[in-house]
This record gives sequence, structure tokens and C-alpha cells, in this order.
Amino acid sequence: KTTITETRNEITQTVSKTLEDQSATIQQIQRVQKDTNDDLAALYMLKVQKTKDGIPYVAGIGAGIEDTDGQPLSNILLLADRIAMINPESGNSTPLFVAQGNQLFMNDVFLKRLFAVSITSSGNPPTFSLTPDGRLTAKNADISGSVKANSGTLNNVTINENCQIKGKLSANQIEGDIVKTVSKSFPRTNSYASGTITVRISDDQKFDRQVMIPPVLFRGGKHENFNSNNQQSYWYSTCRLRVTRNGQEIFNQSTTDAQGVFSSVIDMPAGQGTLTLTFTVSSSGANNWTPTTSISDLLVVVMKKSTAGISIS
Repeated sequence: KTTITETRNEITQTVSKTLEDQSATIQQIQRVQKDTNDDLAALYMLKVQKTKDGIPYVAGIGAGIEDTDGQPLSNILLLADRIAMINPESGNSTPLFVAQGNQLFMNDVFLKRLFAVSITSSGNPPTFSLTPDGRLTAKNADISGSVKANSGTLNNVTINENCQIKGKLSANQIEGDIVKTVSKSFPRTNSYASGTITVRISDDQKFDRQVMIPPVLFRGGKHENFNSNNQQSYWYSTCRLRVTRNGQEIFNQSTTDAQGVFSSVIDMPAGQGTLTLTFTVSSSGANNWTPTTSISDLLVVVMKKSTAGISIS
């Protein structure tokens, strides 16, 4: 059907068929018309319709050009329950994209810039999501660049290289001999010191360490004695300290009324086995008299050996 008027030229073609309670129609419309502002508009429409049980089902294509606010505006509109685009050169019927149920499906997409309210991956639950408030959730991330964060929580983290902390570090537990200390008093019997302290340091770290023993002070004593003629004399108590390292003696000294001192720094290379130190104190008095001796507590400090930031000239 062709219609020609002063304001509109139109060609309409319709093909239809009816079968019992079904009908199908294909209609094509080509129209050129003048609007009230004397602007021309061009319109092409293709409608495919099927009616079954009184319910119409429609698919259509519309293309047109008209003036909007004084500027020409072109439109292409598609009407269908499912829209797909197929590349005939691919050799198969796999569509490039499919639009169905308010969703658009694509296999491969290249975008120069994406503006999205939210991004959610497939899976239940999703393995990746980005919410409108900027919350990023990912089950696994491999980041080769830098990461900047103001707060957060990390579990089971390994730092392979250097780490610099400019603020305050608080830790409930630190494994590794950064610094470990142990102290113990020497055994005593009444007025004198006598007994052995054994210190065992396990070789359980992968780095070299040093064992520091701050000064241990020990001394005997000088005692006055008066005989039957009231003549004054003196006798001495002796205090002896003996130290061994893995069974080898490294210190053995006795003293009476002068103060004795033992201190040491012992290297403990990694992989050399357990280090065992024994500290034995003994006391004796002249003529087998009961001695009076004293010795300070033993303090052992174990720390990682490092010369970083230290120079001696």
C-alpha cells in the first residue's frame, strides 16, 4: 500500500496468515513525513507478530531520523524477548552477544573505559565483587604493583624482603630470638653458695646468635678470730666459680675477700647444635670452718647477631 499526501509519503507492505487460533503477520513500513515545524522525518519499521490464544508476541526493528530541539537525531530500536548478533565469518552460530531478560551476555569484551555502579563475577558466592561504596572483595589476588591502605587486617602473611615500620608496632607474640632472657639465683646452703646451674640453648633458629652473660659477682670473706689468750687473727672463706661450655672449661677462679667477676659474650652460629653452659659455685672455709660467701644472680641474654647500623673504628 502506497500513501502520498502533502505531509507524508508512506509505503506499507503486509503479509499475514491465520490458522485456527493462531495468526502471524509481517509488516514493513517506510515513511517520510513533515512535522509541524516543517522539518522532515524519515522512518523505517519492520514488525513480526504472532498471536496465539489471544496473546500477541512481537519482534520489531525501527530506524528513524527526526529533529529534536532543532538538531537531527537518529535512532535504531530493537524489540524482542531475545536479541543476538552472529558473525558469519566465525563458521558457527555462536553469537557475539545475547540480550535477554534485562541482561547482556558477551564472551569477550574490549573496553577503553568502563563506568559501572557495581561489578560482580560469576559463581555462587561470587569470587570477585566491587560495590558502589568502593568495597572490593576477592578470594585471591596477585598484585605486582604497590598497595596503599589506611587500615585493615591480614592473616597468615609472609614478608619476603625488607619491611619498614615508621609508627608503633604492637605484637602479642614474636617467634625468633630477637631477644630472650633468663635468670636464676645460685643455690645456697645456710651462709654460703654451693651448687650448679645448667643453661641449654636449642639450635632452633636459622640465623646466628650471641649469648651475653652480664657480670656475675662473687666473693668469699675475711673473718676475725680470737684465741684463748685473746690474741686476734684472721681466717678466710673462699668462693670459687667454674664455667664450662659444652663440657670445655672457659672460666675457673676463686676469691676470698676480694670480689670476683665473670662476664662473657659467646657466639652461637646457626646449625652447630645445642649450646650447654654450666655454672658451678663452691665455697670452703679455713680449717673446715663454715664459710660465708655470696654470688649474684645469673642472667643469660640470647639475641640475634647482627652488625647492621653499627661501625667500630
